[in-house]
Amino acid sequence: MITLEDWALIRRLVAEGVPKARVAQRLGVSRTTVVKAVSSDAPPRYERRVAPTSFSPFEQRVRALLEDDPDLPATVLAERVGWTGSITWFRENVKRLRPEHRKIDPADRLVWEPGDAAQCDLWFPPRKISLEDGTAKSLPVLVITAAHSRFITARMIPTRKTEDLLLGSWELIAQLGRVPRRLIWDNEPGIGRGQRRAEGVASFMGTLATRLVLLPPKDPESKGIVERRNGWFETSFMPGRSFDSPLDFNDQFADWLSRANRREVRTIGAAPIDRLDADRAAMLALPPVVLHLGWRNRVRLGRDYYVRLDTNDYSVDPNMIGRLVDVSADLDRVKVRADGRVIADHPRTWARGQTITDPAHVETAARLRKQFQQPRTGPAQVDDLARDLADYDRAFGLIDGQSS
Repeated sequence: MITLEDWALIRRLVAEGVPKARVAQRLGVSRTTVVKAVSSDAPPRYERRVAPTSFSPFEQRVRALLEDDPDLPATVLAERVGWTGSITWFRENVKRLRPEHRKIDPADRLVWEPGDAAQCDLWFPPRKISLEDGTAKSLPVLVITAAHSRFITARMIPTRKTEDLLLGSWELIAQLGRVPRRLIWDNEPGIGRGQRRAEGVASFMGTLATRLVLLPPKDPESKGIVERRNGWFETSFMPGRSFDSPLDFNDQFADWLSRANRREVRTIGAAPIDRLDADRAAMLALPPVVLHLGWRNRVRLGRDYYVRLDTNDYSVDPNMIGRLVDVSADLDRVKVRADGRVIADHPRTWARGQTITDPAHVETAARLRKQFQQPRTGPAQVDDLARDLADYDRAFGLIDGQSS
């Protein structure tokens, strides 16, 4: 094979009119080589002849396994095919073959129209939050981002259960002032998966007149806006901060978000607050009815005058023992009612397995217990079921009187 320089020289000499035979003689090559160089469309390129390697006997079996699962680790593949050579060399060959067996997943450019959608997600800050019992726990932060304006609303919630997710969603939507036409979730168990909706979710969406969209697996683009915001929180909000409680976290986060929503977003060339009005204008109105959300239960109050909500026990007025009471809770308070009257009101505890007691309830219980333990006083009660023995004497003629 001739070099690139010889190829260029041959073509130049022939173009200048030098006979091919003389060019071949001058360069010491055959005339056939000169003819091929002149008629070629591209310069000569060295191509190494493919030769069998130590990987060649294993290639077909590796391809068969990758066809079923393109993401199988190289170490697993090596074990399955019985490879005993260098794992580095094996990895290099698997890396070469893997793209040929992966399915192609194109990513569309999504356009978010005003009012069309809000992306919802849970963010878990990389720092535990101190709770009432002195422990610390990783707690979820519900984040809702309006897709068109990129306006962010968020707050920490006690659990990722449906009751708290819906309470938090309603609070954040109320902050927006309008309802996005679609709420996009990524298969959160407390909201729904596939075709299944968690209990209460369908009625919540119906009351808002919005549509719930549960994304299929492997569709990150459709929720990429809110997920990028989650990463931004970790790099811009979290560093250098400490939190005494969930309430302290929410106060600091709300203050930071008020400034973050005024910063220009490079992808839209504007600050979210500047596009929020156009976003709101195309959204739906808030529902005219009151939403009955949160934790709700009706129980009969036992002698142990406590009711359980999630994993915590809250005291109730002992005067209601034996009666049906209604237990309700939002993100901040736990209330117990009887006949519409509030008989217990506690701050909601975020720690788990706690007992929350109102001292007034303990005093009432002590008074009622003392009254119960006192001996009864007053005239003896006549037992209507006990019969006078004289009736039996008269019945058998032992004393004067008519027999019964």
